[in-house]
Amino acid sequence: MSDESQPDWLGEPESPSQPDPTRAARSPGKPSLPKRFYGEAGLTAHGDGLRLTLDGRPANTPARNPLVLPTQALAEAVAAEWAAQVAVIDPATMPLTRLANTAIDGVAQRRNAVVDDLSAYAGTDLLAYRAGDPERLVRAQAEAWDPILDWAHTELGARFILGEGVMHVAQPNTTVAALRRAIEETEGPFRLAALHTLTTLTGSLVLALAVLRGQVDPTEAWAAAHVDETYQASVWGRDTEAEARHAARQAEFEAAAQLARLSR
Repeated sequence: MSDESQPDWLGEPESPSQPDPTRAARSPGKPSLPKRFYGEAGLTAHGDGLRLTLDGRPANTPARNPLVLPTQALAEAVAAEWAAQVAVIDPATMPLTRLANTAIDGVAQRRNAVVDDLSAYAGTDLLAYRAGDPERLVRAQAEAWDPILDWAHTELGARFILGEGVMHVAQPNTTVAALRRAIEETEGPFRLAALHTLTTLTGSLVLALAVLRGQVDPTEAWAAAHVDETYQASVWGRDTEAEARHAARQAEFEAAAQLARLSR
């Protein structure tokens, strides 16, 4: 099988230009997972990094770019995800591979756009919006968020104006500029992709930067981002479906933190 005909990372060949409508009508709403089509996942040197290989053949991203990882640690972790697949290839169990694909296909060629997108969070950061009551929630927010804002002020030069409720609070231009500098200092598409995922999953650029720079443990950061939900659950009880969604998002958050750590 040539490299050109090799299935993409999902293990499926490229779709034909004219799909079969009869086949589509017969297909269930949720597509079946592709079968594992390789015996061994390995690595080979490629430029300054390591490229994933499947049965010795170089692997590509969904956009057909070489699936090259910048460090030995990250490359081994991605290869381990492929090696762990059994009868089928389940993307849900391959978070590092999915994030690496995003870094290569979606961030590497669009760095300025990603920086702009992240910079927008500087003016709407979750940690700047506080509850007015009840006292227990107010205290929980302060305990979880104030140390992170203090760090942002000391280390990044970003000082936030706090607001109560959901009304927009304009942040100083110096704060917005300081956070943009911190984003621009993020090296490489893999760490920038990780920062973007950490930010969008929490709504807090400051928390994401704290995780990226090793100031806060990912588990602690995730808990800090969900102080409100934890309080609501303590009052009204927990919802099983909501808890499942929460756990899935937390796993993605922790994978992004791992990507940032392993790609450095």
